[in-house]
Amino acid sequence: MLLAVLLALAVTVPGSLTAATAGTTGPAHDRTAGTVRTDTLWSQSLGTRKAVVTYLPPSYAARPDRRYPVAVYLHGLYGNQRNWVDHGGMARTMDSLVAAGMPEMIVVMPDGDDGWYTTWNTLPNVAACRREPPAREAAADYCVAWPHYDDYIARDLVAWVDSTFRTRAQPAHRGIGGLSMGGYGAVTLALNYPDVFSAAASHSGTLSPLLTGPRPYAPPPRYATTEAEMATLWGRGWPLLRPAFGRDTLGWWARDPGRMAGRALRRTPARMPALFLDAGVDDPLLGQTRDFHATLTRLGVPHAYAERPGAHNWAYWSAQLPASLRWMAGQLEP
Repeated sequence: MLLAVLLALAVTVPGSLTAATAGTTGPAHDRTAGTVRTDTLWSQSLGTRKAVVTYLPPSYAARPDRRYPVAVYLHGLYGNQRNWVDHGGMARTMDSLVAAGMPEMIVVMPDGDDGWYTTWNTLPNVAACRREPPAREAAADYCVAWPHYDDYIARDLVAWVDSTFRTRAQPAHRGIGGLSMGGYGAVTLALNYPDVFSAAASHSGTLSPLLTGPRPYAPPPRYATTEAEMATLWGRGWPLLRPAFGRDTLGWWARDPGRMAGRALRRTPARMPALFLDAGVDDPLLGQTRDFHATLTRLGVPHAYAERPGAHNWAYWSAQLPASLRWMAGQLEP
């Protein structure tokens, strides 16, 4: 069952979130270390306040005349805005890469709940959610009335970042990456919002959510065609996807990354994002990345692709983060 993969992402991150600035990665006088801060922003698209963690590069405080490209990194299912720092080593990895000569950039890590970074197919039962929210989440910000998670990231978050920090506020200098559910979000947001993002990186992404086989992956692929097949495919995870994607294949195909790539290519061929895909060779979701890779190849969409040793876990994602950030920095700098 694919649910076993999703459950593997469940993590508990200690500490509370406030609207105040959090601590830094090093002493204030240490110009080799970036700063990590936690804030909250109001999201009109969700109708609530959301937490966001931001990494500011080492030169940010000392260079008030300088503006920086921005990379947004999304967490996976059951995750939160702290995951990339606490489990992925984002701050220390950025510090190390910058010290080695990589161009500096701001990295923004928002809270995406379990929302799949899309506008949901159905409105949630907010009252029921608030009566029994997940133990790991606060009902006030998790149980949203208007689940427009794509507009939340592409509009509300980006506007807040550009108004709060010294950014290079053009799509050519803004990219997005993520893991698992966040890999899905990164790719689909870049395809659907070419006026916001010019590059996307997916690590172990849920990139072909209707794929049923063959396993291991081989063409021609098979896809679920009924609600019963989708429910069987996702098992106990079906209730986690059904509100966002819907109960029928119409809603799922509308949110399918491969179909989105085809639509984007027809709509704005000159504004296709740069794409970077990878997955571990022992990842149960590897077939989904392979299928999306095959779709992009058939469409003639250039992209970087890699399969590397590893599974669907933080050992793999933290190991791949340096390559992801180097690729991202290269795309966002002229």
